[in-house]
Amino acid sequence: MTKAFTISDPLASVSAETRAFLGQKHKLFIGGDSVDAADGARRDVVDPATGKVIANVADASPEDVNRAVAAARKAFDGGVWAETKPLERVKLLWRIGELIDKYSEQLAELDTLDEGSPYGVVKNGYIVGAAEHFRYFSGWANKITGDTLPVSLPGDWHVYTTREPVGVVGQILPWNVPFLMIAWKLAPALAAGCTVVVKPAEDTPLSAMLFADICREAGVPEGVVNIVTGDGKIGAALVDHQDIDKIGFTGSTATGQAIVRAASGNLKRVSLELGGKSPVFVFPDADIDGLIPQVAEAVYLNSGQACSAGSRLYIHEDVYDRVIEGVAAYSEGLKLGHGLDPATNMGPIISQKQYERVNGLLETGVKQGASMVAGGDAGMEGYFVRPTLLRDVTPEMTVYKEEIFGPVISAMKLNTRNIDELAREGNNTEYGLAASIWTKDLSLAHKLAAKVRAGTIWLNAHNMIDPSMGWGGFKQSGWGREMGRSAMDIYTEQKTVAMKIG
Repeated sequence: MTKAFTISDPLASVSAETRAFLGQKHKLFIGGDSVDAADGARRDVVDPATGKVIANVADASPEDVNRAVAAARKAFDGGVWAETKPLERVKLLWRIGELIDKYSEQLAELDTLDEGSPYGVVKNGYIVGAAEHFRYFSGWANKITGDTLPVSLPGDWHVYTTREPVGVVGQILPWNVPFLMIAWKLAPALAAGCTVVVKPAEDTPLSAMLFADICREAGVPEGVVNIVTGDGKIGAALVDHQDIDKIGFTGSTATGQAIVRAASGNLKRVSLELGGKSPVFVFPDADIDGLIPQVAEAVYLNSGQACSAGSRLYIHEDVYDRVIEGVAAYSEGLKLGHGLDPATNMGPIISQKQYERVNGLLETGVKQGASMVAGGDAGMEGYFVRPTLLRDVTPEMTVYKEEIFGPVISAMKLNTRNIDELAREGNNTEYGLAASIWTKDLSLAHKLAAKVRAGTIWLNAHNMIDPSMGWGGFKQSGWGREMGRSAMDIYTEQKTVAMKIG
């Protein structure tokens, strides 16, 4: 950012490049070209910290989805990408990572304006992470291998397997951490040799528009990456499309279930990264003073708008009051504000609709008997909810069961160290995305980790993610694993070749 921040004119603090970018007529990116929506429709983009319009993008229709899928199908079937030499794919993905570094300031400013998180968190966390994802998966592009198989068929045989790209992939992105989600979805798909049609969330399309420019500068072949902006009808059109071979989706469990039903039309492959209601266990022998800000940020990161948020906080009775007091004090000390303001610790909720939902769940929680120790509605312009701590929550309460997707911690008291009882409590949810365990007792930590049904379990940490770590959930938290070696499996198909040689 180039100038001092003022809430009266947030755009004055961003770079000249970002201001110029916001003023452009943003179009769809199809077949390597920027094109208008077929019907000319457009939609506004709003800054959630002010509620004001900051940009305008094309509003795609199902006809535009057809055009984008056709471009991706042509690029895939024609071999322009799948048959590109692996080393060339390595170089191109690495080049994308380097260009993300080059445009990191603009990307961070756009995501901060679009989604609301503090600029420093976006730039030094999410944008850096996106670049690292492309660099990590560039290394997989020339390491996709098969096996030779010993068989017991009559005669002599040479049997081997290959892994081939699954084909044309529709990628439907969420509105939280928008640019990092582009990297999570596209880097492994491109490394595998797939072509893609990307639909960014309707609330946060801006960094995807800049990514189109990055693709052009990197030399991505025409039709390999296509980007269509619009609302849920565009996602539905991708899921229904008979020329889409796979859908990759991150978002709500309800939408994920709808995608599964719709994908049955051509039995397209589906990977889903869905909701969570992650448990956090705090035991008396842990570093209590050190963990207090970390268990708070396990939820407050991204204003609670993270599927891995540690929103169910289980505290052993011996340290319950101490942890509650510490988290409450930490919560009250956080400054809410515009993400471009360097003094801001927490930004807004994404939209009016989500703001109303979070506040409604808070009201329900208090009515059902939870005590609000800190937080509540901020009473500010924009969609702000204060970092909120609820104590004395019970499993019957709505705030215990539902994914709030806001900065709300539900705290419960533990009076046992029995592994089976602890695991039963932690697993008392329809979700199973993540969990964390805070203790110096390694035996307790590993035994409990083995019993908790979640895709990622951190010990004395939370929300620490690396491109090499497979990511996904148990139960209704989704299907498949993104990131790491596992991601290459969901973007490839196995083929067996059996040749009789005697």
